[in-house]
Amino acid sequence: MTETTSTKKTGFTAEERAAMRQRAKELKAQESDALALQAVLDKIASLDEPDKTNAERIHAIITEVAPQLKPRTFYGSPAYATADGKVVCFYQERAKFKVRYGNFAFFDAAQLDDGTMWPTAFAITEISAEDEKRIVELVKKAAGA
Repeated sequence: MTETTSTKKTGFTAEERAAMRQRAKELKAQESDALALQAVLDKIASLDEPDKTNAERIHAIITEVAPQLKPRTFYGSPAYATADGKVVCFYQERAKFKVRYGNFAFFDAAQLDDGTMWPTAFAITEISAEDEKRIVELVKKAAGA
């Protein structure tokens, strides 16, 4: 007896398909710095609190201390990349994965190397004055400033 229907699920989930569509839109927006910046600003404006405030503060810090990083979205999150498009850091809002904190994270283009092991992501519920100082230090180091 042969089985005519597969019991194994194949293909991508709805979330994976949505992420692929989002990524395609992001790649198109990157063709223009102005479009990419507007996409980041629109994304930040659409966030719920406290993510909106956190993302606004991170955006302000990055544009001030590392203006060479270009704003763009990365899988729907506000991100900042080198001139050649390599993502250095991004803010991932809580709602995206239904968790209690946002994440401020760095990729390998970030120059954060410190020995043989170092943190690359930070959980954020809200940004205190002390946290802001730490973010400034991290962004400066990550961007090579």
